[in-house]
Amino acid sequence: MRTAFLASLLGASVLAASSAAAAGLTFAVVAPAEGPLAILGQQVRDGARFAAQANGDTVVEIPEACDESDGAAIGKAILAADAVAAVGFLCTEGLAAALPALAEAKVPAITLSVRSGILMEDALKKNWPLFRLAPGPKAEADKAVEVIVRDWKAEPFALIDDGTIHARELVETIRLRLEEVGMKAAFVDTYRPAQEQQLTLVRRLAQTGVTRVFVGGDRTDMAVIARDARAEKVALALIGGEALMGADPLVPMTDGVGAIALPDYQALPEGEAVAAAMKERGIVAEGYVLPAHAAVTVLATAASRGGDLAAALSGTPFATAIGTVAFGADHELTENPYRLLVWRAGAFVPAEGE
Repeated sequence: MRTAFLASLLGASVLAASSAAAAGLTFAVVAPAEGPLAILGQQVRDGARFAAQANGDTVVEIPEACDESDGAAIGKAILAADAVAAVGFLCTEGLAAALPALAEAKVPAITLSVRSGILMEDALKKNWPLFRLAPGPKAEADKAVEVIVRDWKAEPFALIDDGTIHARELVETIRLRLEEVGMKAAFVDTYRPAQEQQLTLVRRLAQTGVTRVFVGGDRTDMAVIARDARAEKVALALIGGEALMGADPLVPMTDGVGAIALPDYQALPEGEAVAAAMKERGIVAEGYVLPAHAAVTVLATAASRGGDLAAALSGTPFATAIGTVAFGADHELTENPYRLLVWRAGAFVPAEGE
């Protein structure tokens, strides 16, 4: 009862955050309107619009093509709309092209998706007002290292990957970071992905004596490895990266498998009340919906404090539907948004203590 009350109270505070914010603001929402990313763009528009309407603010929708055709047109459209800030930006092309004009007009941009480290480095050097609500490029490895150091310190562990560029780079980064703190993997290898069974891999892992394995691979491979380990009665604690969040209709995941990934915000206390209110309006709070809502909430609250909006975004925590959001001097989130999730009863849920 107490948990439900606190969740309701917190959600109500996010819904009512507009009472302290300056009404009548205009926000540009930049997101794909056509093509394969249109469904994600609609999520961004739904979340941003819901937050703005609760505040008496306005959103202007600007389509994002996610290719070289975006050019500087997005920046011009944002300024023509007289927007105080822009949110969305699922792709790098339009964001990079728009930033110089936005900087000149002192219009901050919050990206929900672009993770380019180079773009953020350029933004900081050139004083572009770019803020990242998405995880930074090192966040996934940072969280994996944190979890492994915390939970596997006294256990023999393995690091394996499927040979793809992202998986190899992720596992190599983790390996090097662990060795810096004196933790050396007992087994490091690349496995052959997309196999119907991984019995040979499981038996090799068993022979090394490891009890913990980080898997740089996709959801299907992890499901097969976990299934085969269970069939062979090999006790392995398995953790993978964000790639495990992809759909897999063929191979059921085994309870207890871990994933370093973003949580389902609508299932968290901070997001429940907002998600419920959205549901009454026919909006499913999935994907980018709640992050977009959070971005507009942050901007509206910062604008209510007066002064330079970009300056007001840094160093101050904001209560949102995805939890407390704060940007550091580097314009990145001060708290790593990744969590350790565990597969339980058909879904990845936050591990105890996360």
